Amino acid sequence: MTQAHPLTLYNSLTRTAEPFRPVHPGEARVYTCGPTVYNYPHIGNMRAYVFADVLGRTLTFKGYALTHVINITDVGHLTDDADAGEDKMEKMAAQQAQSIWDIARHYTEAYWADIRALNIREPAHWSIATDYVPRMIEFARKIAPRHCYELDSGLYFDTASVADYGRLARAVTEDGAGRIEAVEGKRNAADFAIWRKTPPGEKRQMEWDSPWGRGAPGWHLECSVMSGELLGFPFDIHTGGIDHREIHHPNEIAQNQAFCCANGLDVAANSGANWWMHNNFLVERSGKMSKSSGEFLRLQLLIDKGYHPLAYRLLCLQAHYRSELEFSWEGLAAALTRLKRMLMAAERLRDVPAGEGAHPKLDPLLDKFDAALSDDLNTAVALTTLDEVLAAKKVDPAAKREVAEAMDAVLGLGLFRLTRADLRLRPKAATIAEAAIEDILERRRAARADKDFAASDALRDELAAQGVEVMDGDPLGWEWQLG
Repeated sequence: MTQAHPLTLYNSLTRTAEPFRPVHPGEARVYTCGPTVYNYPHIGNMRAYVFADVLGRTLTFKGYALTHVINITDVGHLTDDADAGEDKMEKMAAQQAQSIWDIARHYTEAYWADIRALNIREPAHWSIATDYVPRMIEFARKIAPRHCYELDSGLYFDTASVADYGRLARAVTEDGAGRIEAVEGKRNAADFAIWRKTPPGEKRQMEWDSPWGRGAPGWHLECSVMSGELLGFPFDIHTGGIDHREIHHPNEIAQNQAFCCANGLDVAANSGANWWMHNNFLVERSGKMSKSSGEFLRLQLLIDKGYHPLAYRLLCLQAHYRSELEFSWEGLAAALTRLKRMLMAAERLRDVPAGEGAHPKLDPLLDKFDAALSDDLNTAVALTTLDEVLAAKKVDPAAKREVAEAMDAVLGLGLFRLTRADLRLRPKAATIAEAAIEDILERRRAARADKDFAASDALRDELAAQGVEVMDGDPLGWEWQLG
């Protein structure tokens, strides 16, 4: 299928949408900031990986050979992104009285389970931070003479040693004054740790020898080293959540500049990547998005309440990645209903022999889909276009299937492999068996047919008392859901 529209992507570094021109013709190299594996990811964290997945799928759709890297941070990330507080991994290991390596393994596996549940494609590389510590030391050794200085607590990067520090964050006011208070011992308030020495008398579970003393790398150093090692400087696109735009990514850029040339950011390649792309926040009004809230909003919580994880993926796709997205259970339920409708339409095409049918009536919709994705990943319009294809009448079924499958391959909803049974998840708190629900519903249908509405209402109340919501007139054929 021909994609005629040039791909345009918004660049956070320049604050403009720019036509995508890869560093290496025919290739696309993408790095995504991955999780710090000290706890389970919440659904706001996972929005970043849905976004990065759609970006990667779009690049594949546009014909590029994709190399995607996602890192796993298992060392170096402090409880405060601005270089203060305890190491997140060490803190959780102490709280749970476990090996830090066991903590990392457990939460990495949990993250990967969420990746699979959301139908996010595996990247070419999962880069594990602790595998790269020797290369981090060599990177720091190279940039230290011109760009770093040593304090009792470690090796610090001098942000005044590179041009345009903080341009990504726009971290200065109009008169040029920094917004960050000065910290004793640092040359500049924004300077950050490249290597953190283990304090005298302490011993960490994760520490290594270095020219600056025994300790651990700074969080920002990891991504510079892994992205450069696996993708080469400059590569095409660096993605992450908008929270990384203010501290982590500007520091990463400064390190990349120091390693490559230290020149200004009017040339995007000097930052290490030609595009810096950020998804906006997922907003949840109850305050349960924060991991400090106890029972925060994990993907597993959605599943436990009976919502298929791909309903959450669809919820993400219904908004532009650069827009805030408000989470609500009502919105998630509506997304699940939409997913059910799409699945039913796709089911009717599954018995159609695969093949290249003629699709002149669908070509305008394919063009609309391509135009939407090419316009900085406008997935909301792309989804509506897929709806239009699935609803199209009097078209060659083989062509309809081919076009719908091609669109679904970009949006990643799995419409041609899921079944209705897959979407009906049993809530963890449910006690009534599905067979019992169907038996009561059958009796209720008979009562309604006999116009015995008193009996019908009584059976409905019986189900409601057990947490089953009956949806009369449900056009999808799913007549109940567990609340």
